[in-house]
Amino acid sequence: MRLKPRFQRPQFRRPTLRSVLLRLLALLVLLAVVVPVGLAVARTTFESSERSISIGAHQATLRPDYSGEIVVDFGPLLPLVKVPVDDPRFGIGARIQLGDADVASLDELLARDAVIASQPDGEIAAVEAALRDMWIDSAVRGAGVAVALGAVLITAWVCVGRERRGQILADARHPQPRRVLAVATIGVVVVGALVVAERSDPTSVNDDVEWVSLSETFPNLPSDPLIERLEVSDGAALRSGESLIEGAIRTYQESSDFFDKLAETAKDVEVRTPEEGQTVALVVTDRHDNVAIDPTARQIAENAEASMLLDLGDDTSNGASWEEFSINSLAREFDDMPIVAVAGNHDQGSNIAKHMEEKGFQLLKGEPVTVDDVRFIGDSDPRSSGLTKGYTGDEDDNIAAIKEQDEALTEAACDDGDVAVALVHSSAAARELAQSGCVDLVLSGHLHRQVGPDVVLSDDGEPTVTLTTGTTGGAIYAFALGTGLRREAQMTLVTFEDGRPVGLQVIDIAPGGTITPQAYVTLADLVADQAPVDPADTPTDAPPTGPDTVE
Repeated sequence: MRLKPRFQRPQFRRPTLRSVLLRLLALLVLLAVVVPVGLAVARTTFESSERSISIGAHQATLRPDYSGEIVVDFGPLLPLVKVPVDDPRFGIGARIQLGDADVASLDELLARDAVIASQPDGEIAAVEAALRDMWIDSAVRGAGVAVALGAVLITAWVCVGRERRGQILADARHPQPRRVLAVATIGVVVVGALVVAERSDPTSVNDDVEWVSLSETFPNLPSDPLIERLEVSDGAALRSGESLIEGAIRTYQESSDFFDKLAETAKDVEVRTPEEGQTVALVVTDRHDNVAIDPTARQIAENAEASMLLDLGDDTSNGASWEEFSINSLAREFDDMPIVAVAGNHDQGSNIAKHMEEKGFQLLKGEPVTVDDVRFIGDSDPRSSGLTKGYTGDEDDNIAAIKEQDEALTEAACDDGDVAVALVHSSAAARELAQSGCVDLVLSGHLHRQVGPDVVLSDDGEPTVTLTTGTTGGAIYAFALGTGLRREAQMTLVTFEDGRPVGLQVIDIAPGGTITPQAYVTLADLVADQAPVDPADTPTDAPPTGPDTVE
């Protein structure tokens, strides 16, 4: 009988210095192969990618490159415009092909572009975000290709085996002329294809373009830091479009001069600041594409130490996708504080509301929401309005939609029992809500003029303060973008304490550029001054009055 051998533990050999060096060398060779391939794939993917975005008054196509410059193509009627990128990372630049815009004439288009260019931060941020996303996507693809290639090489190395690898190495030391010729031919074809692809790249700017300084082309214009950095392509488009270009530049400068001065004026405006335990929110409404007012609104918010923005809608004129620049600007100026918003009737369609959410706005949708300890309710205007006409659709349907929204908001607020503020675009959407006494404050816009603050008492004697703020964009009709204010602009500061609204201060901005804060009022004083006194609330220890009084 044979005894089974006792179990023996496997013997692990300590790796020798030679084996460690060989493995390290193999790793370096592997990295030397896969890293350049990954970088090449990432670079090629980035340079060949493109993305459709909204820039200013246009739908545009963005194509990145490594020029360290931004080249804007306005189409065949106008010259190319080039501007160097401030502190370009990795030399990244872009070519922007501007597409169609919803305008009636080229003059109107240039005027809009010029005013938007006077407050470009929102559009710059949108381009930077798009380029960053495209670069990250390209880097991920390059890394994926590098990892996949590394896995293939490692698998092939293991599958070939040590013996076959030795034969291959021996053949490499004494190559046959035919194999050398084949490898060389493949190399030449690959390099040639890359060169042809690079030269035929449709996204690259023609090297034959002659660039001239914009300030030298129009020497009679006042000096401006941005204009001095711009270059334009020399040619027929520049010559034929000189009057249009000069008019656009003057529009840009007029807008910059007025609104830059307005923002400077706002620095000296004294408004009420919160006391200990209080917070402040800034209310804007009916901007109607006037992004130039946003730096002034931001300055007022800083003066008041505001920590929240309340947007009551009609940020655009027609809800078109090219008007995303208005949301971009607001998001850029108030990127460090929460923005609670509803869309207005001129923000028709789903595009603007969707873009609000993409930019991080807390878009109210009929249910109570708590932001910074304040309980809000609200909803976007259910109606739609065109640029030059009133509500679209049947009037009875619009009235029914507003009434239905009012009833739904009232029911949701009263069921919740703790809502402090209601945000609606039109006060018509909160009449029943105000009369219910289920909220402390109703804020609205839409009318382009101030109404209130007023006090509404419920049947149970519960007060609700209502305030309609005038157009922040200074709009007369549905479009406010221009070189100045078309009418008095307004914004409102709301003070909160323990999550409840306690005070209001309206800020008036005259078309001439003066900024005048109205007196700060508390909701308690408004209720005491404006609310009718119910006789049943007369204190029982009041002195007797009337003919039966005993002297």
